[in-house]
This record gives sequence, structure tokens and C-alpha cells, in this order.
Amino acid sequence: MAETVIKLGRNKKASTFIDKVKEILPEGGNLNACLTCGACASGCPATGLADMDPRKFLRMAALGMDEEIVASDWPWMCTMCMRCIYVCPMKIDIPQLVFNARTLRPREERPKGILGSCDAALKHDTGSAMGTSEEDFEFVVDDVLEEYKEAQPEFEEMEAPIDKEGAEFFLNQNSREPVTEPDEMVPLWKILHTAGIDWTYGSKGWGGENYCMFLADDESWKHLTSTTIGQAKKLGCKTYLNTE
Repeated sequence: MAETVIKLGRNKKASTFIDKVKEILPEGGNLNACLTCGACASGCPATGLADMDPRKFLRMAALGMDEEIVASDWPWMCTMCMRCIYVCPMKIDIPQLVFNARTLRPREERPKGILGSCDAALKHDTGSAMGTSEEDFEFVVDDVLEEYKEAQPEFEEMEAPIDKEGAEFFLNQNSREPVTEPDEMVPLWKILHTAGIDWTYGSKGWGGENYCMFLADDESWKHLTSTTIGQAKKLGCKTYLNTE
């Protein structure tokens, strides 16, 4: 197995990435406290992908290797699951570092799948990463609900409300299911019905994912989140239940 070697150029530009990160993180994110113990890499599901791991990524950032970080696809493979922080004895915020690394690429050059899903979610106030409109969502929910109530009489009283005012829970939904797998919505409805839970979807903000967050598009991320929370508050729901 070939050994990976990091080469440092003599005339590299001063790092701006690491300085920006230190400005926004408490105590600089403890980046200088790294013990290179490898605990982060051992628990990271993305370790080994693109010949990278959290420890190597952190050292590259600390060494000012901005260009190499921008060129690497590894920051886009990180799930931001936070395991690295949980196991790090120095509590270094690597996910925040990864998030900011993503912003180094021009928006149009970021991964097409994430970019396309973010842009689709911005088409309607539904926040659906599939670009589903309010009308289409309501049609699918009503159609599937009636089908199951007829086929399974024991659930003839089951409801899948949309924009029900005063419901206890505001529920979101995986964007793909109403479009490609509508039957997959039903098991959760049955659980909520059986448990007697007072819930509702929102015609706005029901999209469960936020690809704009993974795209590191702050303004779009905030827009989608604000739309969801705004609709929940408008309906007077007490709890936002995020199924994703």
C-alpha cells in the first residue's frame, strides 16, 4: 500500500481559511490543542474516503493548505455526524471546520446532487428537495389516505391533516416519499393514529431535509428553516417533530 506524503511548498500563500474559522469558533475551536491521537479518525464513517480522515484534514488546515482542501472532495463526504467531537479529548470542532471548507468552493462548483436538491427546495415554500408544490403534496396525501382507509377499515378514522391549527406536533416528511414512494408515509400515520397523537403537516415547510445546509449555503439554509418554523408557529403547534 502506497504511503501518503504531504508536501509543503516554500512559497505558499498565507492561509485565510484557518484564520476565518478561528474568528468564529470559541477559543479558536481549540485547533491548536490537537494531540494527533487519531480518536477522531477511528470513529469517523468517512475515514479512508478520498485518502483522507479528520486528523489529516485538521493538520492540512493548520498547515495552511487551503488549495489542497478546496480541491479535495472529502469535506463533501463528511456527514457532520459529530462523532469526532464526542471522542476528541480536546473537543476540537472539526465539523465546523468542514462546513467552512465547503464555502471555499464557488457555489456553482459544489457537488451537483446537493446543489440540485437545494435549488429544488427553493422553488416552493414546501421546502421539498424534489421540487414538489403545495398542491401536489396535498393531492398525494389525500389520495393515499383515502386508499388505505378503504383497504383497511380498521384505520377508517385515521387522519393525515395538513395545516391543522392548534395541533400538538408539526410533522415534516422526507421529500422523496410523496413523489416516488407514497406508501412509505403510511406506517408513521398508523403509529401516530394508534398512539392518539395530535399532529399536522404544513402545506409550507414540510420538506424534511435541508440540502442547503449540506451545500453550506447559509442564506438558503436559513430561508428553508425559517419557512418551516414560521408555518409551525402560524398554526400554533407546540412541537416541531423532525422525522429526518
